[in-house]
Amino acid sequence: MSRINKTFGLLIAAGLALVGAALPHPAKAQTAPEISRVAGGPPSSAIFIGNSFFYYNNGIGGHVTQLVAAGDPGTRFRNTLVTISGSGADWHDVASYFRPNAIARYSFDAGNNIVFNRFNKLFDIAIVMDCSQCPIHPELGAVFTDYARRNSETLRQNGAEPVFFMSWAYADKPDMTAQLAEAYTRAGNANRALVIPAGLAFARAIAQRPDINLYIADKRHPSLAGTYLAAATIYAALFNRSPAGFAYTAGLDPAVAAFLQTIAWETVQAYYRKGA
Repeated sequence: MSRINKTFGLLIAAGLALVGAALPHPAKAQTAPEISRVAGGPPSSAIFIGNSFFYYNNGIGGHVTQLVAAGDPGTRFRNTLVTISGSGADWHDVASYFRPNAIARYSFDAGNNIVFNRFNKLFDIAIVMDCSQCPIHPELGAVFTDYARRNSETLRQNGAEPVFFMSWAYADKPDMTAQLAEAYTRAGNANRALVIPAGLAFARAIAQRPDINLYIADKRHPSLAGTYLAAATIYAALFNRSPAGFAYTAGLDPAVAAFLQTIAWETVQAYYRKGA
């Protein structure tokens, strides 16, 4: 081989190595999760505590409810979103969300009539997320760890099991994927709580189908496809069941929805060490 060809070959090899290093690793976090089931079994109600990542596209909870209904017609999954734009976990007064005659006291039926609710239990679980950078921020990482513990204790004192929602990397900062996966997995293990690997599902989907845009123009918030993937991952994690084949597509192209359903299940299986 000539010196020029040898040099060119070395440059190609080096370039491929750099590309490989930059690719996300959607199937695993550095630390293995110790919890693979939500305590108490599949929930029938949830409060989502977080920020705009939850409330985009008419609220992630509604999509989860629709997936539950699609998977088991007649089954109800009651959800309430409590979100603050841009918020971290330390912005939320979690104890106040369980005060009597407050959140979820009433709702609206199909005829738009107010119905006063009477629950034996306010919520089975609370799905909690921090701000999109807080768990891995040099000044806020310790706050994330502290409030993961505080909020878990508060939730359990009020009869709700904590569940952590692992958020996704920004579209232009894929290195966040592994960092967030590590932070949330450690928090889940420390607090004996289930972690929903939505961020890993985003990375897996992007690696396989970069043509499906999971983000809006700001490269942070989810498109409808992104919210749908996150909701499908929540369903797969909470109910230990694949959403593949479910009729509910949130208005997405059926082929795109089918792909995202499969990605959600594959990610959950891989993260909990059940499959590939």
